[in-house]
Amino acid sequence: MNGSFTRKLRIWKYGSEPGRREAILKKNCRTIVCVIIVFTIFCFPSGNPFADEVAIQIEGTRTALEKWLETQRTISKEKRDLALKKEMLTERNELVRREIKSLREKISEAEESIAEADKKRAAMIEENDKLTQASVALHDTLNSLEESTKKLLQRLPDPIRERVKPLSQQIPDQPDQTKLTVAQRFQNVAGILNEVNKTNRDIFVTSELRTLPDGTSAEVTALYLGIGQAYYSGANGTIAGVGCATDEGWSWKSANEAAAQIAAVISILNNEQVASFVQLPVEIK
Repeated sequence: MNGSFTRKLRIWKYGSEPGRREAILKKNCRTIVCVIIVFTIFCFPSGNPFADEVAIQIEGTRTALEKWLETQRTISKEKRDLALKKEMLTERNELVRREIKSLREKISEAEESIAEADKKRAAMIEENDKLTQASVALHDTLNSLEESTKKLLQRLPDPIRERVKPLSQQIPDQPDQTKLTVAQRFQNVAGILNEVNKTNRDIFVTSELRTLPDGTSAEVTALYLGIGQAYYSGANGTIAGVGCATDEGWSWKSANEAAAQIAAVISILNNEQVASFVQLPVEIK
């Protein structure tokens, strides 16, 4: 019996599964109790005081074994719960480690992006400084160009000044307070200079109302050689004058003695007579 009991306890000890272990344990306990009861019945007849005492001890042993078995079931359940919780914690730790790794990678990428952004920002600041310096120089150049253009406007003939008036009126008197952009201001100056350049390479005739030396006014035909020299003729070739550009504006002088020559040049330009060489008075200032 001892060999069988030892074998059964060994089976319980090395059982691989908790449920199987409990079943074997329960079966072993029952077997032990049954063996003790049978042994008592056969060895101690009924009514024997010692048999009664043994029966009481057997009952106590049975109760203790049941409690011990219950304790073993509780321990087994707690072990299963602990193993399950350990597995869950292991999986959760693995998940947290993966998240930490992912966050570290994102932080590394973010740091690289920040470093790249800092480089671009530094380059943009440097470029902005260069543009600011260039803008200051550009404003100074533009202010100088506008002042020179204003002086040039005073030397232009009246017909040319009227032609560029829509542009010249937009040149600001106070550049620091104007609402025009730098591009618009440059366009105005470029438009005026372009028109002046075309006129300076051209010879054109126009009708004007000119004040004569005696204070009277007469309608004359003016001949302009670019923007530096001009002539006029009127009253059927009896009056004439010569004009030239000065810093204060155009200066006109009477040249009645050259009225015939001036009238002849105007007729040639109007295709009213054959071209020929004509001498004209010239005054340059």
